[in-house]
Amino acid sequence: MSTGGTERVTLNDLIQGLQEDLSREYKAVMSYVIFSQKLDKAQYMDIATTLERHAHQELDHALQISRQLDYYGAYPNHQPAEVRVSEDNETMLRLDLDAEDETVRAYDQRVKQAQALGEWALAEVLQEILKQEQDHQIELATALGEPGSHKIREQRKPAPAGARR
Repeated sequence: MSTGGTERVTLNDLIQGLQEDLSREYKAVMSYVIFSQKLDKAQYMDIATTLERHAHQELDHALQISRQLDYYGAYPNHQPAEVRVSEDNETMLRLDLDAEDETVRAYDQRVKQAQALGEWALAEVLQEILKQEQDHQIELATALGEPGSHKIREQRKPAPAGARR
């Protein structure tokens, strides 16, 4: 609901966002499990082991989000966000990095929503998840030879023809 140009956050907005976050966590678990086993060149073996660790962390995130949803009386959803896969090693890592960028943006918003509602404990839980997601970004970007910050990567993307920055 909009009031005087500012968005007022409701508990329902927060719960809906947490449900979406949970769907992204399910997707991440599935992606990391698949990609950790499918990366197949020597140069990717270290990141494959890292992706296995990420899969465990994403499952932990899903459990934490589910616990929070239950606390608010909401039944955790059971649908993952769309899982995109590839046979190409670099494309696999790029898909994971793009997903982490989206996840970081979403958790940043969720922390702000929790804080706006005075849900300080939830905000702390989300900030810890956000920190791990940013670590995932850095590890994936490093494997791709790119800056870890999605903000820097977005600034460096070439603008579409005819578009301005």
